Amino acid sequence: MFLRTLRDDPADAEVPSHRLLVRAGYIRRAAPGGFSWLPLGYEVFRNVERIVREEMNAAGFQEVHFPALVPKEPYEATNRYEEYGPNVFRVEDRHGAHFLLAPTHEELFTLTVKDLYSSYRDLPLIIYQIQTKFRDEARPRAGLLRTREFLMKDSYSFDVDDAGLQASYDAHRVAYIKLFERMGLPFVIVAATSGAMGGSASEEFLAPLDVGEDTFIRCTSCDYAANVEAVSTPVPDAIPFDDLPPAVVHHTPKTPTIATLVDYVNADPDTRHPERDWTAEDTLKNVVVKLKHPDGTVEPLAVGVEGHRDVDMKRLEAQFAPAEVVPFSDEDFAQHTTLKKGYIGPGVLGSENASGIRYLLDPRIVDGTTWITGADEYDHHVLQLVAGRDFTADGTIEAAEVLDGDICPSCGGTVEIARGIEIGHIFQLGRKYAEALGLTVRDENDQPITPTMGSYGVGVSRCLAAIAEATHDEHGLCWPREIAPADVHIVVAGKDGGPQGPVAETVATELEAAGVRVVLDDRQKTSPGVKFKDAELIGIPTIVVVGRGIADEANPVIEVKDRKTGGREDIAVDALVDHIVARCR
Repeated sequence: MFLRTLRDDPADAEVPSHRLLVRAGYIRRAAPGGFSWLPLGYEVFRNVERIVREEMNAAGFQEVHFPALVPKEPYEATNRYEEYGPNVFRVEDRHGAHFLLAPTHEELFTLTVKDLYSSYRDLPLIIYQIQTKFRDEARPRAGLLRTREFLMKDSYSFDVDDAGLQASYDAHRVAYIKLFERMGLPFVIVAATSGAMGGSASEEFLAPLDVGEDTFIRCTSCDYAANVEAVSTPVPDAIPFDDLPPAVVHHTPKTPTIATLVDYVNADPDTRHPERDWTAEDTLKNVVVKLKHPDGTVEPLAVGVEGHRDVDMKRLEAQFAPAEVVPFSDEDFAQHTTLKKGYIGPGVLGSENASGIRYLLDPRIVDGTTWITGADEYDHHVLQLVAGRDFTADGTIEAAEVLDGDICPSCGGTVEIARGIEIGHIFQLGRKYAEALGLTVRDENDQPITPTMGSYGVGVSRCLAAIAEATHDEHGLCWPREIAPADVHIVVAGKDGGPQGPVAETVATELEAAGVRVVLDDRQKTSPGVKFKDAELIGIPTIVVVGRGIADEANPVIEVKDRKTGGREDIAVDALVDHIVARCR
């Protein structure tokens, strides 16, 4: 076997799956965000791919295969050639024609259906591929979890109406549940946004693991779950403000942060609350960013949130995709002299005010709520500033940080925060791509209609890493049987072979004849301890140790260990094959 295990973790490995897949000889780094698959790793890789393919075929979907190198013109027709910005690899051939390494294939699927189908009788149609994708990640990290080249299953449905789209969407949802269960991969289904993909209904399948880059919430009382980018904030009722005292500006020296501001107003006799301490929740934080649009234009934007929350940049970007959100720099503040960094208030924000910067508020900041916020003058804040009376905004936006204990938008209970790895995503795209690329079919009255589409993805290589994250232990990898590189890892416990070698060879041959996948460690001049550690590191579900037990003439036995539970038992040599076959069913 082409295999070299390592005792030490690779220096660039940040997460357990990366460390263990390299140490156990499954993958090797070829470039930033790119990995080579070694025999054990490629076997697991193909097993994950096989499960995905089998469940797609079982659902009645048909497999196709498109090139990874695609022309730019279809992506220009849908405006995505520029929208992808620096996240796509663009290339030019020797004749000056422009291509890209496909990050996704909506355009080619749509054009192929347009080329071949013309009648409503041809639909519904669901086709899929398992294909390499490329994205120029700025910071590839975490091994296989965030790469520049990865394998993805993407499928697309074409239906004549929304009822058909819903049926196709539901069929994918069921297929995904089956395939992730077969992989032994824990998952949750959460509401999601469609982002640059467009469309309406959207759900993510997340493996709930702390190393994941996705943050989601789940209700502690009902079954509501959502990616934070898709969380809908329950909006409180407006509050009457006719009898509220007027706003007052106070000198608040050296208070550019929420923490320093709260400390000051609680300590100063002129600003202390008569009945309680002020908290960060009483303050209004105004954050200014820039939106960099794909066409090169840059737009400043201000977002107001409760002071105990930050602006969640991922949520903000989801609202303005495909624009990129960039923090305001000192140079930007120098150009916008009305903005006093650390003391920005709503007085200069909004399209009708001095800065001309669009101003959006968190939905919780309703009319009648009272705030401490910047007075648009260094070392000054205003108290008792009332929304709707003293300031207004240009609209609302879901961009505030979501916190443990927030109100569930479904049942009114409380939510908790968790992290996860995105392993699948299903979208109802609608007619965006069909319209952009001119896909129509003739209906029963011979009139042209535009089909509606769905898009459904599974990250094949990412699933492998997620399974490693979910199942490893302190000794190494611990694969579920269906995706493991083998069913049984046989270890010859003798250092120089001895009588154990021939017995192990016989066992391996008989197991393979019975349909059991076997790895046999018969290395010479390698200590049993090293072999045992390698077996645990590699993570094959059943470890068979051919050792001293075979020397008992009256009752020769072989040790069988369950890699997941650590349980061990001695099995008679003549009963071993039947015992292992039963385990592997």
